[in-house]
Amino acid sequence: MIRPILRYGDRGLGAPARPVGEFDDSVRQLIDDMVETMYAAPGIGLAATQLGIPLRVLVVDTTAGRTVGQLIALVNPEIVERAGTQLEEEGCLSVPGFNATVVRPSRIVLKGYDRDGAERIVEGKDVLARAFQHEIDHLDGTLFVDRLRGIRRDLIVRKIQKLQRSGKW
Repeated sequence: MIRPILRYGDRGLGAPARPVGEFDDSVRQLIDDMVETMYAAPGIGLAATQLGIPLRVLVVDTTAGRTVGQLIALVNPEIVERAGTQLEEEGCLSVPGFNATVVRPSRIVLKGYDRDGAERIVEGKDVLARAFQHEIDHLDGTLFVDRLRGIRRDLIVRKIQKLQRSGKW
C-alpha cells in the first residue's frame, strides 16, 4: 500500500524513532509499504518516520527499482563505521522540489536486521553511503535542511513557509 509521505514542517519528522522490538507481520508489512511508497514517489530511500511511523526502519535502492536485487531494508540500523567525505547535492521526499549540497561520509557501514530479524552488516560507498546517512538522519529526527547553514538554509525554509501559507505545501 502506498502511504502518504510527511513533508517538512509536519509533526513527527523531527522526532527520533524508537527501536523495533518484535519482528512480526506488522513490521514486514511496513517494509513492503515503504518499498512501494518509495518506488511510487519515486525515490531512492525512505525512513519509517517519513510515513509518520516512529520506528527505526529504512529502505534504500539507489537504482530506484531499475535493477533487481539492489533493495536494502534494515530494521534498527546503526552506524558502525564511517570514513571519508563527499560533498554532493541531495534532495528528499519530505522536502520535494528542493536540493542542496550536504557533506556526507564517502563510506559507511551499517549493522541492522532484515525483515525476519537476521543480523545484517551492509557497506555503502558514494551514493549508497549518502543514502544510508540521509535515512539514518531521518530516524534520528534530522532532515537534510537541518544540516544546512546560513543563507542556503534560510532560503529553503522561507520558500517552504511561503508555500505553506499559500496552501501549496
